[in-house]
Amino acid sequence: MKAKIGSSTLEIVEGDITLQDVDAIVNAANEQLAGGGGVDGAIHKAGGPEIMIECRRIGGCPTGRAVATTSGRLPAKKVIHAVGPIYRDGRQGEPRLLADAYRNSLALASELGIKTIALPSLSTGAYGYPMEEAARIALGTALDYLSTHLDIELIRFVLFDHEAFKAWGLVMSELAPTQRLNSF
Repeated sequence: MKAKIGSSTLEIVEGDITLQDVDAIVNAANEQLAGGGGVDGAIHKAGGPEIMIECRRIGGCPTGRAVATTSGRLPAKKVIHAVGPIYRDGRQGEPRLLADAYRNSLALASELGIKTIALPSLSTGAYGYPMEEAARIALGTALDYLSTHLDIELIRFVLFDHEAFKAWGLVMSELAPTQRLNSF
């Protein structure tokens, strides 16, 4: 599904974020930038050791923030490592921190001159954020960002499985006028 926001495109697809042909991909990182499972593990595995070497040099990243590294062997030029919150009950600042992680990723992309970016569903795996709530925050943040930043031409959310894609699709159809696309 995709929506036109001014001259930019916001879309959701089902697929593998490591295969996206975009300027930058966003990694669902932890505060230590230590690698891990899920999206983080897949990005480090596909990109190679150069990514971890830069992560170690950076040293860490607070929840809600983002940092950039090389992309190693990935098709993207950069990896933006964003740290989403661990979900407790939704009343410990998690919505703000999740929105901050997305907003800071997009702001860093703008700063780096990135025109096309692919993002995962942050915090919904091991960090336990409810999928529909996370989708609403992520898509709302992206729509807000595109309304005031004309430099990013494409924001693509890449969902790894069909259930996540369906949940995000429902939220996107509520928040933005969309067109159906075939999923990967």
